[in-house]
Amino acid sequence: MQTTQSPRPISAPGLKYTAGDRFIQELRQRADAYFERTGRRRRDCPAMYVKTATILAWFLSAYLALLFVATAWWTVVPLAIVLGVSVAAIGFNIQHDGGHKAYSDRRWVNRLMALTLDMMGGSSYLWNWKHNSFHHTYPNIDGHDDDINVGALGRLSPQQKRYWFHRFQGIYLWLLYGFLAIKWHFVDDFYNVIVGRIGEHAIPRPRGWDLVIFIAGKAVFFSIAFVIPMLLHPAWAVVSVYAIAAFVSGVVLSVVFQLAHCVAEAEFPVPVDDEKGGQRMQTGWAVHQVQTTVDFARGSRVLCWFLGGLNFQVEHHLFPRICHVHYPALSRLVEDTCREFGIRYSAHRTIWSAIASHQRWLVRMGRAA
Repeated sequence: MQTTQSPRPISAPGLKYTAGDRFIQELRQRADAYFERTGRRRRDCPAMYVKTATILAWFLSAYLALLFVATAWWTVVPLAIVLGVSVAAIGFNIQHDGGHKAYSDRRWVNRLMALTLDMMGGSSYLWNWKHNSFHHTYPNIDGHDDDINVGALGRLSPQQKRYWFHRFQGIYLWLLYGFLAIKWHFVDDFYNVIVGRIGEHAIPRPRGWDLVIFIAGKAVFFSIAFVIPMLLHPAWAVVSVYAIAAFVSGVVLSVVFQLAHCVAEAEFPVPVDDEKGGQRMQTGWAVHQVQTTVDFARGSRVLCWFLGGLNFQVEHHLFPRICHVHYPALSRLVEDTCREFGIRYSAHRTIWSAIASHQRWLVRMGRAA
């Protein structure tokens, strides 16, 4: 019988989790029993292949319509918005499952799906370090999880330094979220490769085929976004469409992440010193995932389809190598197991209550202590 595996947590220098985790062992056994009982596949799910074709057709239709059909602003703007949302859908579903090796049992299929991020202007190589290695191992731990670090402009963790202007972050951060993709395309990836770091973590610079893919991905993206459209349209129009689409995708991508981790119900644990001169967390890895993560809108089939199951973020953090189409079913056994182990399982009933919770957290983090 194939067992359900969670990623093997890496250890930052001097930071470890409490050894021994009966909770994750029990979860794995129950998940294995679920797949054995239902006969469903963990990966290579037919529904996932259908979804992939649908999302890629959505993106291609919007792109080609902007390239060859739309001329008036009142058709261009809506299509640019649709294009931006489709880019976010590619990230949530195709790239995300591929990057986590949750799409297929075949390595080359996962790699191919992960490369859709490079086509969309990111880097699958850097994402693997930032997201898989750092965020999934140390969610909501300041100085280790770079996803809660938005620089001096925002304060998302109680451990981060507060500046006077953070009192207004509940207003301006929603606007700045839209610049995530643009900053990603033009600054972040290049900077991370040049300095060989992501936040506080040193990373190996891409070499060999990783470097070839990094460069080729950037070339493909800038060709799709700018070079090809400028052969048919004025530069100002092409840049305008890019700005709209990138802003929309940036808002959608940013907000979905924040609703899972940067809300009032999520915890931001602080390591304690251990007897060996290092630091450790006071819980096991799996318990930490539940404490720092919050689900939302679990009853919405539309959101679950569009978000690639990322509204079931607790389940994703516990079982990142299982295709997201299984998260709704797994959420019931995860919640039951949490209840039996006395672990708080948090979930917002709707996306609007999750957004309201994120807003409350922004305001709280912006206030003087």
